Amino acid sequence: MNHLTSRPCMRAQLCQHLATLDVAGLWVALISLRLISGWDFFESGLEKFNGDNWFADIQDQFPFPFNLVPPNISWQMATWFELLGGVALVIGLGTRFFSVSLLVLSVVAIASVHWPQAWHTWGELAQGYVFTDKGFGNFKYPVVLMGMLWTLLWIGPGRLSVDYWLRSCCASHSDATPTTLAASITHKPTV
Repeated sequence: MNHLTSRPCMRAQLCQHLATLDVAGLWVALISLRLISGWDFFESGLEKFNGDNWFADIQDQFPFPFNLVPPNISWQMATWFELLGGVALVIGLGTRFFSVSLLVLSVVAIASVHWPQAWHTWGELAQGYVFTDKGFGNFKYPVVLMGMLWTLLWIGPGRLSVDYWLRSCCASHSDATPTTLAASITHKPTV
């Protein structure tokens, strides 16, 4: 008899622990994506800031319309979007804006720098899905970063962010919060 009554109690405790992890995830999980991707973009921007402009050498490989922008302007735009976007991601400010901006920057980087020069089969293309370029491109890390940015774009920065703080300040002055708007469009079937 005791064994039968302890099972629902264990299940309830497990559910409670998992719910606690879910709540903790709202506070902590997305900050890891922001820190890793933000630091990486900031570091790339810092290398450009302290380095020489090599965009003139690859401008013809930029996809349209970026190939029409003069190399000096492209260099400055990439440098500052990486520097400012990196810092913004780390603190969680303008997260969705910078996620989209850095996604575009990543696509241009893959197309012009990381994509293999020539490939004829899917197998040859797959050889470029690596971290180091051995003649087949190296687009794995930019793709991983893009996955992080997509997550931040769709889910948002999480609760440990300036964006969340600003939104909660605005929400206290308005009834239209993302939660109330989502609740209003959520369809609940009637029984």
